[in-house]
Amino acid sequence: MDIRALAEKNRDYIIDRRRYYHQHPELSFEEWETTKALKADLESMGYGIETFEDYPGLIATLDTGRPGKTIMLRSDIDALPVVEGTGLPFASENHGVMHACGHDAHMGMLLGAAKILAEVKDQLCGKVKLILQSGEEMACGAKYYVDHNVLDGVDAIFGLHIWGTVKAPFICVDEGKRMASCDNFTIRVKGLQTHGSSPHLGHDAILAASAIVMALQSFVSRVNDPVNPLVVSVGKFHGGNMYNIICNDVELVGTIRTFSRELRKELAEKLSKIAESTAEAYGCTAEFVLDPKLPAVINDNPELNQIAKEAALKLYGEEGITHMDSLMGSEDFALFMEKVPGFFGFIGAKNEDKGIIYSNHHEKFTVDEDSLERGAALAAQFAVDFLNK
Repeated sequence: MDIRALAEKNRDYIIDRRRYYHQHPELSFEEWETTKALKADLESMGYGIETFEDYPGLIATLDTGRPGKTIMLRSDIDALPVVEGTGLPFASENHGVMHACGHDAHMGMLLGAAKILAEVKDQLCGKVKLILQSGEEMACGAKYYVDHNVLDGVDAIFGLHIWGTVKAPFICVDEGKRMASCDNFTIRVKGLQTHGSSPHLGHDAILAASAIVMALQSFVSRVNDPVNPLVVSVGKFHGGNMYNIICNDVELVGTIRTFSRELRKELAEKLSKIAESTAEAYGCTAEFVLDPKLPAVINDNPELNQIAKEAALKLYGEEGITHMDSLMGSEDFALFMEKVPGFFGFIGAKNEDKGIIYSNHHEKFTVDEDSLERGAALAAQFAVDFLNK
């Protein structure tokens, strides 16, 4: 079967569906109309559909009727609270909501792959499952599906992300570290309030909190192994009521990113000790509360790594493949990979000649649509090769 030719044949369909979903974006956990449209698209191809009464998104199944393995292909479906600035003729009709991360492209590519696989169903064994997932942008949308056992019976899962800093239409099927873990934290610093003219009579929570921020960065640069990527960022610093009152209550909110599974387990204890001891040095107290979110996305299954690379080579040769550095951003696809073996790839969106230069989450972000048929082809080829291996 010639998957590349089938992808080229379905190019117009893939682009049309991408544009439709770009024009009708919905925020995380609100993707009800998107789910309804996806259901209609997939039912028309012969897929069986499972939806959820209390949660957007769906599971679609193509059963070949022959015994074999089950492969799942994934697309996220939510948009961002962004006012679109692309000027595209198919720009968002929902003001203040935009597919600024490329999930419209993901849906178009997955629908293209679904169409291809339906066309070659008679040449496959086992089952193809598709998951169209709500809430990825909230870093927790995948959890609902995991908790509702949609991965039961699934032997492997494949995901693909379009990326604004990678040249189109090149494919990245690198193995190893792809996207970092994500854990958030809150530090509450308590001091003693007094008049601003007599700071010695109080304990300045703002000063202690500032020292904690600096101490956390010292952990990154002086305690962490420098060859292990680690980011500890404080993004919110709230405290104080008036210019002439020594503050007694500060809240810090931040995020931690790493690829090390071992370090991730240790960070709460280590960072908590830094916060507590630093606050104590200023006569204050600190409470560190960790909010675990996502593990890292790491392509560490040798069989799936080989299938992905061979699929890309089969389709587009060495000249169609590119390398992409690991990202410190996170992806809730990692929650699926905790349950079943998985592979996560990337495909380029950038084309300077066409003026497509903006990164994901920018109000002018868009994609080179020449990449879309390649993404569909890669997903379909991966599924075919996995099922027929």
